[in-house]
Amino acid sequence: MTETYNVLFLCTGNSARSVMAESILNRAGKPRFRAYSAGSHPKGVINPGAMALLQKLNYPTGELRSKNWDEFAADGAPKLDFVFTLCDDAAGEVCPIWPGQPMTAHWGFEDPAAATGSEAEIAQKFAEVYGQIERRLEIFVSLPLASLDKLTLQKRLDDIGRDMSEAG
Repeated sequence: MTETYNVLFLCTGNSARSVMAESILNRAGKPRFRAYSAGSHPKGVINPGAMALLQKLNYPTGELRSKNWDEFAADGAPKLDFVFTLCDDAAGEVCPIWPGQPMTAHWGFEDPAAATGSEAEIAQKFAEVYGQIERRLEIFVSLPLASLDKLTLQKRLDDIGRDMSEAG
């Protein structure tokens, strides 16, 4: 049996980027990965642009919710293997102590929830950011995790965030 890795995606509001990442990894990484998302100051609702895109792409959305990251530091929380911050604000905050001493990395993305313009332009921004997240997660799920030592793995995780953000 293959190990299942628990992954937590963090953004301040937990309403768009982190929720998209959770959905993508739960589909693309199944059964090796189980994804979660949370925020330091959750909005309490999923952004309508993110929800519309996920529904359009046939993701299950019924159980998605905007939640506080403290849920994942509490007793009984899943042991985390990886924690990724997806927004610069969350990356700069002092995070709780995560159970399991997970590997961490910052993979910053532009906030599609801040997009302005027509409905079509905003939808396009959500689609662009979704595509960027999906590409990073495709690289992540293809890593030979079991054969990488901790230092090499940390470098690879950092490189995924750095290389993709420099590529635009």
